[in-house]
Amino acid sequence: MTIDSSIRFRPAEAADAAAIRDIVREAYAKWVPVIGREPLPMRADYDKAIQEHQFNLATENGRIVGLIETIVHDDHLWIENVAVASEAQRRGIGRKLLESAERAAVEAGFRELRLLTNGAFEANVLLYKSLGYAIDREEPFMSGTTVYMSKILP
Repeated sequence: MTIDSSIRFRPAEAADAAAIRDIVREAYAKWVPVIGREPLPMRADYDKAIQEHQFNLATENGRIVGLIETIVHDDHLWIENVAVASEAQRRGIGRKLLESAERAAVEAGFRELRLLTNGAFEANVLLYKSLGYAIDREEPFMSGTTVYMSKILP
């Protein structure tokens, strides 16, 4: 899969919070009928998150089309959220955002990435597995299952 050369990546700024919120809400909307509620990222406070977490944005013609939100922990980099606008999906943008998190982890001296996803989001679980993530554990959560995954970096 090749990524379109019109895609650029940059860190988020405080002024990006509304656009980030809109992309997350739109990207996760397809999961509402699957789990019967809004996934937690749809309800997050992105004004606050931008101040506390790292965001790497994918942009096209100056417009944000995807994002990855990460949090530094003592021994790993946590992937809090990955979202790509529906019209930009299936172009490799999510994969590139995940690769950017791998680079950030290595640069910070970490050799592990961790994340969680809803077990009902089968396409996400399969994507993460295809990129080398392993399922560490599964736990019941809000009438569903949370899948915890990690990837050891070389």
